[in-house]
Amino acid sequence: MTLLAAIGKAQALDGREAGLQAAHQALNQLGSASCILGLVISSHQYEAQQVVNGVCSLLGPTPLVGFSSPAGLTADGMHPHSVVVALLCSNAAKADVHWLAGYTQGENAAEQGLAGLLSQNPNQTALLFADGFNGDAEQLCASLPPAARLVGALSSGDLHAGNAFQISGKQAGSSGLALARLESGIKIGIGYGHGWQPVGSRFRVTRSRGFWLRTLDGRPAVESYAQLFGYPASDWVVPPLNHLIRLYPLGLEGPGEALLIRSPLRVEADGSFRMNATLRNDSQACLLVGSLAACRQAAQTATREAMAALDGAKPALALVLVDLAWGMLFEAQPGGEVAAVQEVLGAEVPIAGGYTLGQIVPGEEGTPQFLNQHMLVVVFGEEGE
Repeated sequence: MTLLAAIGKAQALDGREAGLQAAHQALNQLGSASCILGLVISSHQYEAQQVVNGVCSLLGPTPLVGFSSPAGLTADGMHPHSVVVALLCSNAAKADVHWLAGYTQGENAAEQGLAGLLSQNPNQTALLFADGFNGDAEQLCASLPPAARLVGALSSGDLHAGNAFQISGKQAGSSGLALARLESGIKIGIGYGHGWQPVGSRFRVTRSRGFWLRTLDGRPAVESYAQLFGYPASDWVVPPLNHLIRLYPLGLEGPGEALLIRSPLRVEADGSFRMNATLRNDSQACLLVGSLAACRQAAQTATREAMAALDGAKPALALVLVDLAWGMLFEAQPGGEVAAVQEVLGAEVPIAGGYTLGQIVPGEEGTPQFLNQHMLVVVFGEEGE
């Protein structure tokens, strides 16, 4: 089997032109090779269906899966207001894609449909991109079959408006699940990590309902952060602090030694934190702070884990799914997190990726696990004869 990959990226005034140019650039590197899957990472500023139409105008029936992001990532760095297209080609492997609508908090039709698709072949690996604003990814993971080998991320976009989209085949939109199933011939290695550590400040979650964390230690959540950081509570409910809150997630104590990280999306006008996972009342939490050095180390460790999981298979493509907080942390060094990945992969392995609002990885006991604040590296490799 021969596994090939190519990356294209483009910026244009409208999504159709950007998608078309990115697909054209990737195709030009492949010659006559047969594409089995296209990965599309698009700026949320483009209209989703226009991007799909532009990519499909060149790729035809090639299965597509993808998500929106504030910026695309390649080996060349970070690309805002762009479309990145990664193509996988093989003469033996195959892939199919599915769109599941109605993925919102309180609804389970999409979850049931996804569980059914994953149960059809528990030995396959599946890529999943879900809405980062409207659905409960933690509940989604808990509802899936334990044997499902699932990896993916939550799409991101405008934190204020809460708009993001997913792509599957010729469909695109928000509040959906985009699934790609990979069958036979492709080896996949997965690694993940983060660079955030506790700094000593501890809280008790005293009131949390749905996706809103209302109070910490009995007072509005924003007041706890205002006291710690020295900025008044009124500053945290407006830009830029109401979005930069994601740099300072909470580490929740669990049954194991590792902290479960839960990251705010934004601070609401009433001082509550808008999350994309629920928090249990009376749980204990500590403040986490990230560093560039720790994140670079985590990126390289995750990449080594992904490469090791290939069991000697030759890497053809790396998909890098990075939490949006990393983009904020590396703002003065755009693309620095990708450079750390490339140092381990080597210059010959193409990279595609984007910023996300959460990551989905295979859990230790088989059930998929939902993460915040991590970098997830997925390496596609060519199995030997």
